[in-house]
Amino acid sequence: MKLNERSLAFYATCDSPADNAGFLYKRGERHTAYHRRWFVLKGNMLFYFEERESREPVGVIVLEGCTVELCDSAEEFAFAIRFGGAKSRTYVLAAESQAAMESWVKSLSRASFDYMRLVVRELEKQLEEMRWGLAGGCRGSPSSWKPKPLGLERSPERLPALPTVLPKENSCAVWNNTPGANRLPDTSGCGGHDGEGNPRPPPLPPRRRASSSESGSAGAAAAENPSTFCRLHEWYGQEVARLRQVWLERLRGPG
Repeated sequence: MKLNERSLAFYATCDSPADNAGFLYKRGERHTAYHRRWFVLKGNMLFYFEERESREPVGVIVLEGCTVELCDSAEEFAFAIRFGGAKSRTYVLAAESQAAMESWVKSLSRASFDYMRLVVRELEKQLEEMRWGLAGGCRGSPSSWKPKPLGLERSPERLPALPTVLPKENSCAVWNNTPGANRLPDTSGCGGHDGEGNPRPPPLPPRRRASSSESGSAGAAAAENPSTFCRLHEWYGQEVARLRQVWLERLRGPG
């Protein structure tokens, strides 16, 4: 893989936001001593510098085809970046605290394009299932669909699990887990009763915009043919009378 040193140095030190940054102890390849280096993670590239103010990185690790896992070492809070292959190098790093180690392991495990490809594939699958649920209408209630956790079967050390509830960040919306909160209103007209067994009111007639030639006669036509209004008035009057009767019986109490 050919890498342009100038382009890498510019990318490592430019103002683009980093996914993670901080001091880590890096074990040498020939000498097993640990050296304190400043690490910057951008995308799938892990740069390390001699000092935080250094203008050029000492090296870069391309995080593709690797696994990040905890390891036994003389240093506390150590973890390793292992690549597949017999002659591939293993990078052993150590953090300064437990929280820093967990943060680095999580961010490094999610830095590769392979991981992002799996995430996108799983989200596309869930989106397709949601669309089928919404298109089903009466055949399948949309409220029965729930986001599934990403099915990336790996150990917690190698790949920390994603949160079951997606946070409100990076243009990702939070799913409301309140029972019935994601239920869509039933406008398909199927089912003639509501949740309490009461009959639903008849649907209102659709509105139609009147043209300029019809606008003058619209009011007269409505006055001459009030049957629709009378039917609605009669229906709602019966409903109000029934509810009033139930309320009076509750006030009287058991006889």
